[in-house]
Amino acid sequence: MTIQLTLLCATNAQVTKEATAGVTLTLEPERDATVAGDSLPPYSLAVRGPSARCARTADALGLDTTPEPLLRDVDYGKWRGRTFDEIAADDPYGLSAWLTDPEAVPHDGESVGHLCRRAARWLRSLPPDTGPAVAVAPSAVIRALLVHALSAPPRAFWHVGELPQPSLVRLASQSV
Repeated sequence: MTIQLTLLCATNAQVTKEATAGVTLTLEPERDATVAGDSLPPYSLAVRGPSARCARTADALGLDTTPEPLLRDVDYGKWRGRTFDEIAADDPYGLSAWLTDPEAVPHDGESVGHLCRRAARWLRSLPPDTGPAVAVAPSAVIRALLVHALSAPPRAFWHVGELPQPSLVRLASQSV
């Protein structure tokens, strides 16, 4: 199966930034629909993570997307809403475990390994005749998809690096 997937990293709608492909996100729907039409390849499937942030990003680009539960952000459990520095100060051993062991869940949320398997499951679920697809997802989900596309183990997740918001990643593969 050939997959041609354009991944767009969800961003905070209040901030205007430029993506690596020159796509500008603002809150001007008519203008952004034109920008998206000029910048994105034709696609037969458009999906997004179920969060409001993914919906706002898709709307800002004028994309008519379907929410996909498997593209939801990682569950940060009791760490949700906290900064890395706050977590490091309050739970340095837990943070260290989460960063080094892909199956660790010291925050009672989701492990990196589980996130990588969930993202891979979504990618493998795409029918062979899907054609080009666009997905708006959180940075962590895109990183997990890249880990899968590279056939890397989940421990490679942290080596992918944080994606700027927004950013655009294109994947093309003969098999998933």
